[in-house]
Amino acid sequence: MGINIVELWSAMGPVAKGVVVILGIMSAYSISVMIERWITYRAARKQSRVFTPAVAECLKEGKIDEAIALGEQHNKSHLAKVLISGLHELQAHSKSKEIPGETIEAAKRALERATAIGIEDLKRGLGGLATIGSVAPFVGLFGTTIGIINAFQGMKTEETAGIAAVAGGIAEALVTTAFGLFVAVPAVMAFNAFTNRIETFTVEMDNSASELIDYFLKKRGQIGG
Repeated sequence: MGINIVELWSAMGPVAKGVVVILGIMSAYSISVMIERWITYRAARKQSRVFTPAVAECLKEGKIDEAIALGEQHNKSHLAKVLISGLHELQAHSKSKEIPGETIEAAKRALERATAIGIEDLKRGLGGLATIGSVAPFVGLFGTTIGIINAFQGMKTEETAGIAAVAGGIAEALVTTAFGLFVAVPAVMAFNAFTNRIETFTVEMDNSASELIDYFLKKRGQIGG
């Protein structure tokens, strides 16, 4: 026996309908965040795979200006956003005979700021997913509780006893809990998957920033030697 959505909706009380509408809005928001974040992370990964070897080649040849231009072309890459900030600090000394220690320190701070900003940008929308994942089941349970109360009040009004008297009302009420779980489970799964992806991106940004500083320190040592 299948579930007739139209009949369930028409049999619901105003509170249960309101809960379903709220859960529907939550579901639409979480789906939009999932799609947007997936596209963002996919573009970041794709562009970084192209940017990384190309910028390494530019730095190997000492072409700082070309490295910056390359980063600006791959502006969706999380690595490009970080490295450009450090390269801008070091650009003025790219062809000089000495790189001041203050410039190296300034580049480090710029890279740290860019990494922090990049992480926050990657996390955008995930707070909403976490909230929906934790709140949606309780919103659905609220609708179910109200529905069951109404079902028992109806039984009292009609002065009938037995499970048959409240079975329909309870079934309608439980729909909100099921819908709450339906909204929450994908949100939690997406939040966990995206969080793991961000952790990977963070490690990559930290490593790239460290490698850039090491490059200029080695260059400084070679000039000093």
